[in-house]
Amino acid sequence: MADRLKQAVDRRRLIDTVVQLVSVPSWTGEAGAAADRLADLLTADGFAVERPVAGHAASPAVAVRLNANQPGPTLQFNGHLDTVHLPFVPPQVVDGRITGSGASDMKGGTAAAVEALRVLRDTGALAAGSVLLTAHDLHEAPWGRGQQLNQLIADGYVGDAVLLPEPLCDRLPTVGRGGATWKVTIRRHGPPVHEVMRPMDEPSVIAAGARLVDRLGRLNERLAAKSDPAAGSESAFIGQIHSGEIFNQYPQECRLEGTRRWLPGTSRGEVEGEFRKLLAELEQETGTTVSAEFIFIRDGFFLDQGHPVVAAFQQAFAATTGQALPLGPKPFMDDGNTFWALGQVPAITHGPSAGGQHTLAEWVSIDDLVRVAHVYALTAVAYCGRPANP
Repeated sequence: MADRLKQAVDRRRLIDTVVQLVSVPSWTGEAGAAADRLADLLTADGFAVERPVAGHAASPAVAVRLNANQPGPTLQFNGHLDTVHLPFVPPQVVDGRITGSGASDMKGGTAAAVEALRVLRDTGALAAGSVLLTAHDLHEAPWGRGQQLNQLIADGYVGDAVLLPEPLCDRLPTVGRGGATWKVTIRRHGPPVHEVMRPMDEPSVIAAGARLVDRLGRLNERLAAKSDPAAGSESAFIGQIHSGEIFNQYPQECRLEGTRRWLPGTSRGEVEGEFRKLLAELEQETGTTVSAEFIFIRDGFFLDQGHPVVAAFQQAFAATTGQALPLGPKPFMDDGNTFWALGQVPAITHGPSAGGQHTLAEWVSIDDLVRVAHVYALTAVAYCGRPANP
């Protein structure tokens, strides 16, 4: 079976799919044309394409189902078509790589999943169950926060297990942190003035900001006790502080920005509630007005290593490489966090060897795109042949 599926992977067709997807600019929130291009490619291949709006009419998602004749579980291939907001770089094929905007993150991986679907259709190797391919917009933060995928899951576009072709290939991630960004503004009532003219009855916003830095530092020390051997500890981080316009001005406001990261098992409500309680205490103690944005990105991630999809994936990976993939943490947040948080759906992040994510120099290995398409097709055959709802 492994040899049969490997021979069915069409390298030229796969390269063309990547180039076609990368050639369409698709910044987050504006990926409609790329979704249209993917839908056209799949339609030309003879698939029945669905276009669920999923709360984002500017860029309806793409969904395709491949059903076998016998019942079994559904394996989902899920990818995002949007890219970060950097200048568009057109595709090039050179020295065994494809470059351009989204080549790495993650149009290359999405194209490999599409090729796996074609292979399964062309060979008839899927004896039971089904494969669901989905592709969507609104993935990349801060422009999107997974809203379209959330709605797709709510609308039933979800499998019993998921493969995500993000560019991570050196480990099988089993745990990862969730995260949010925050922005805090501390204000006093009066206008900015020269320091020698400052009103003595109004508080210093910089002093209040310093208190917040201290409080978040102590919170971060406490959070260090909540740790996972693979994923690390929870954290409260400050990345920016701004106040005043010149050195001898008594400023009106102080702004701070940072992140909060947490492990699976900690709820987003608990995290935000703790953060806002800390700010309310600061406001009361300093006499300032404190406002905050707490922007949720993704929840924590966990993969049950005993789930059948893990065994199927490792079997497929070993058949193509000669060994199992080592386990490890997920270094970033992706749609696997969402699948686990919203539906306890096991999600495996595994994609091609690639680099330059979130830069102007994205690239993806063509040889590894072929490998990923092969692994995905093999995983589907192994997993979907098992009884439904294991």
